Amino acid sequence: MSSPRCNQCAHYFITHELPFRYGCRALDFKSQRRPELDVIASSGQACLYFQPKTPVNPTRQGM
Repeated sequence: MSSPRCNQCAHYFITHELPFRYGCRALDFKSQRRPELDVIASSGQACLYFQPKTPVNPTRQGM
């Protein structure tokens, strides 16, 4: 089983700060790399706060 990807998470965001481009609202931090990599490096396990993004327009699937 692979770890959840940040770009598929509702808590993930891109910042305007060049040194810290990636952020996680659930864990309240910004990073130079995807937050999932920092979480795995510090805890040794996949992020427990992962929440899949909801589709913007669920009626237009398959386009």
